[in-house]
Amino acid sequence: MRGWRSGFTSRVTGSPIRTSYREGARRIAPIGAAAAVFGASFAVLSHTGGFDGLAAVVMSATTFAGSAQFAAASVLETGGVAAAVAAAVLLNARYAPISVTVGDQFRGSVVRRLFEAQLIVDESWALSRRSDGRYDRRLLIGGGLVLYVCWVGGTALGALVGDRLGDPERYGLDAAFPALFLALLVPQVTSRRALAAALTGGSIALVLIPFVPAGVPIVAATAACFIGWVRT
Repeated sequence: MRGWRSGFTSRVTGSPIRTSYREGARRIAPIGAAAAVFGASFAVLSHTGGFDGLAAVVMSATTFAGSAQFAAASVLETGGVAAAVAAAVLLNARYAPISVTVGDQFRGSVVRRLFEAQLIVDESWALSRRSDGRYDRRLLIGGGLVLYVCWVGGTALGALVGDRLGDPERYGLDAAFPALFLALLVPQVTSRRALAAALTGGSIALVLIPFVPAGVPIVAATAACFIGWVRT
């Protein structure tokens, strides 16, 4: 079992706090079903944008970014390739600062780090945050791997069954991801400054959604992090 474990030291007892890939997989499992259904829905949507089933699966396997893929498929149908790429890049811009926060946790060859970095998504990143503000690589990879399998597998299923799947909203899963992020956010709001940042970010996104292209509200909302630089 030693290969599954990573040791951190408890500030209270001095004993190692052991986490594992398996623990990350267990924690993220409830959202896996929703990821699979939305992956299948992406395959159906991408077909209207000119993708065949294989292209949809390849995009999910190499991009692994649900919101960016939906945006690209939607824009491609009416706005052309350049607009689709721009929408996807804009939505994925948040992964630059996210990757910086966890970069020091990755070790080994360039190839290994490249493959492991593919598993850095919003959910696995948030899941891996420890109480001391650092990030647990094994939790991130374990959780990210489950989501990756569910997302790519769901896309493959959608490519096979096509329109018979229907709209994910009919299953009530459209609320799954907002509920997940709210559950991940609540434990992080431990001070007035954190609460102010959370409320400011949410307000920025809500105000911009009706007026700007997809992806802009998410990127703009990150401006709320500057609240952390202001001394009280």
